[in-house]
Amino acid sequence: MPLPKRLARHLKMYWHLWVMVLPAMIFVGIFAYIPMYALQIAFRDFDPTKGLTGGRFVGLKYFNQFFKSPIFTQVLTNTVRISLWTLVMGFIAPIILALLINQIGSKKIKGFVQTITYMPHFISTVVIVAMINIFLAPNTGLIGRFFEGSNLLESTGLFTTIYWVTEVWQHVGWNSIIYLAALSSVDTSLYEAAKMDGAGRLQLIRYVDIPTILPTMSILLILNMGNVLNVGFEKVWLMQNAMNLPVSEVISTYVFKMGIQSNQISYATAIGLFNTLINFFFLVLANFISKRVSDTSIF
Repeated sequence: MPLPKRLARHLKMYWHLWVMVLPAMIFVGIFAYIPMYALQIAFRDFDPTKGLTGGRFVGLKYFNQFFKSPIFTQVLTNTVRISLWTLVMGFIAPIILALLINQIGSKKIKGFVQTITYMPHFISTVVIVAMINIFLAPNTGLIGRFFEGSNLLESTGLFTTIYWVTEVWQHVGWNSIIYLAALSSVDTSLYEAAKMDGAGRLQLIRYVDIPTILPTMSILLILNMGNVLNVGFEKVWLMQNAMNLPVSEVISTYVFKMGIQSNQISYATAIGLFNTLINFFFLVLANFISKRVSDTSIF
């Protein structure tokens, strides 16, 4: 059957599904794909008097400027360190929490634990950072009082730890929802059969629960790899101070300072494009490895 006829037949059968998804496609097109046209700013000397993408074409000038900048290694190292700690711990913690909650027999207790762990997710970043400052305040903070007057947020050795610990605490409950949903689909007869064979709780988790959520784990890991260098701008920006700047300056905050504060639009766009390309590379690599190892992939 010719392609036009197949398309016509497909639309005749599934037109209502296309109508449902059309608003989302329009939204993504307007806010995700159309703005990509302005990426050419990274290859031009941006001149606002010549339009959104006006200016002399300079090729890879601003990319080379960033790569040769003295701060390049520092910014990239900080971004990778914070991102990897947050990615690894933020990936493992929800799995452990979901497995533990799934072992709770009482529905009331399970619901209470879920509610308590979900709640921090709905706290704004500004409030979270304010809480961090209060808890770590020297002499008066709940945690800071045990460190003899030293401000932990000014410590270059503890900034990364403070960031990922608070990030995991805030989102672990929310991120565990999808794993709990996957665990709810497990046939109860599998548990009963395993118990009859003498399996304990740890064996049930190992041989029943983990294989059930393994495909979900693979998909979420691939998606998370696509954001490996996207450290949250708001939280890092609010936690920054003059003392921890050597370890807290990441790509997102550096782009903001160059593009908004210093008005170096082309330079900031080039850095942002470099960051996006690295994330895309990790996404494709993670998808390729997952497809070869577990036959699970997103494309």
